[in-house]
Order: sequence, then C-alpha cells, then structure tokens
Amino acid sequence: MAKSSSSAASKANKASTTKCSSCHCCSFTGLLKWVAILLAIFAPLVYYVEQNLESFYVFKLDQLDRVSKAAIAAHPNDTRAIVKYIVDELAGDVTVSKYVNTKEEWVFNNAGGAMGAMYIIHASITEYLIIFGTAVGTEGHSGRHTADDYFHILTGTQTAYVPGEYEPEVYPPGSIHHLRRGTVKQYRMPESCFALEYARGWIPPMLFFGYADGFSSTLDFPTLWQTGYLTAKQMGANLLLGKF
Repeated sequence: MAKSSSSAASKANKASTTKCSSCHCCSFTGLLKWVAILLAIFAPLVYYVEQNLESFYVFKLDQLDRVSKAAIAAHPNDTRAIVKYIVDELAGDVTVSKYVNTKEEWVFNNAGGAMGAMYIIHASITEYLIIFGTAVGTEGHSGRHTADDYFHILTGTQTAYVPGEYEPEVYPPGSIHHLRRGTVKQYRMPESCFALEYARGWIPPMLFFGYADGFSSTLDFPTLWQTGYLTAKQMGANLLLGKF
C-alpha cells in the first residue's frame, strides 16, 4: 500500500512539473506574440514618421533664430526679460501659438554630468523647445541623440570640445550651437549661461539620457517625478492637438 502511495505521489509531482513547465512556455510564447504584434503595429508608423519628419515640425529654424536675436537686442543681459520676450512672441504667432506653453515652470535637469534648470515651452514626439541654463556654471557630456539639437545662446557663453581638436568651439550670445543628430561633444557653461534649446527628430529616446543621472547618481526622485509629469503633460496635450 505504501509503495502504491509513493508511486502515485511521484506521478503527481511529475505531472505538476510538466504542467508548470508548460505554463512557463505558454507565458513566454504569449509574450513573444505581443511583442510581435506591437512591432507589426509600430514599425510601419515609425518608418512613416522617419521618412516624413520635416512635415511634423511646427517651429522654423529661422523663426527661432530671429526671435532669439530680437530678444537679446531688446533686453541685453536681462535673462528674465529675454525669456518673456521669446515666449510672448511665439505665443502671439498664430502658426505656433497653440503649441506654446506660457506657464513658466522651472525644474532642475541633471544629464551627462551637467546640472542646470529648464522651462519646457513645447514637448512633442518630434520636437521640444526649452529654456535651459544655470546661474552658476556647469559642464558635461552632450549625449548622443536621435534628434538635431540647436542651442540659441541668450546670455553668457557656451564652449564645446570634440576629440582631435586643440581649440574649443565658442558660442557667445546670439550664436547657435548645432549638435547634429548622432554626434557627441563635451560642453561647458563656465559661468551664468542660458539658452533657447530646440530639438527636432525623435524626442522620446532622448528622455533616457535626461533621466539617467537621476536614477543612477542624484537619486532626486521628486525632481524626476516633476520632470516626467511636465514632459508627459506637454506631450499628451500636443498629441490631443494632433501634433506628433
């Protein structure tokens, strides 16, 4: 009788192990199926957007250059007034006004070892426009991004370096520092420096760089939450307007 019970228990354990393995297999297969479905849905969309990126941009390079220089000329060395001038001008332009956030909300930004603060004027899937800067200076890694990045220097001076060069790139007020998509530089704002930063291309992948220092170094979770909230709010609002 004891032998019979032992045999039955062994068969039950074996059946249970087989069933468990089967469940894990089904789970993994199900996951692969969902991944395949998501790829099938999003791959054509990503390809379409990539081939037509220019058509999704609402801000013009010459427009931002013109507004930045006019703001500097109207309020030299007064950063607060320069920022207000730029936002007011964009908010008054019927072609972009509905995409402009006029509520000035500043949040710290740690990325690539550099620290400053930013005010998000616009954030969507293919563009972002922010005021970025610091009153005390900073230095760090630019990041290697999936978008072209244009720094319109408003006050102060920004310098940059690429391997192999022996002299720094120098960007004074009124100049534009163009970090091309996929390239990388060391950059520095030796003292107080603020810029109108405009990125056009694939914006979501850039967020990993923007959050990395917060999770791995500063551990400033309230700032991470605020950054995520403000970015999601802007991207969501613009998606509702049909702006990718």
